[in-house]
Amino acid sequence: MITADQFNQRGAHNLPGHLGIVITQITAQEVHAEMVVTASLMAPNGFLHAGSVVTLADTSAGCGCLATLPEGAIGFTTIELKSNHLGTAREGTITCVAKPVHLGKTTQVWDSVVTHRDTGKTMALFRCTQMVLYGKA
Repeated sequence: MITADQFNQRGAHNLPGHLGIVITQITAQEVHAEMVVTASLMAPNGFLHAGSVVTLADTSAGCGCLATLPEGAIGFTTIELKSNHLGTAREGTITCVAKPVHLGKTTQVWDSVVTHRDTGKTMALFRCTQMVLYGKA
């Protein structure tokens, strides 16, 4: 299973690293991640951009998928996602916990909950489906 440090190193020069997403824990049952709210993550209206929140949730779920790929799989890709945004932030740190709903041979479904660490309020509920990829025969 991939470790949090390995995933963070892998994503350091990609979108997760660019946005400051840090995976703090990976198990087969859940993934924990966090992201500090900075000016570069804001929408023009001065609030945290919804895309920043979705990226944290999708990255967390994707990390979980990567850690639980079935034998013989070479990777995955997100094929569907949905988010409900219940709040926003202007500062602080937001956290995410992603948990598997379905771990199949061809698809996985993950739920993520994004919370504002400082207030404890739930900011977003997220569900995504990943297609498991296998190499060509």
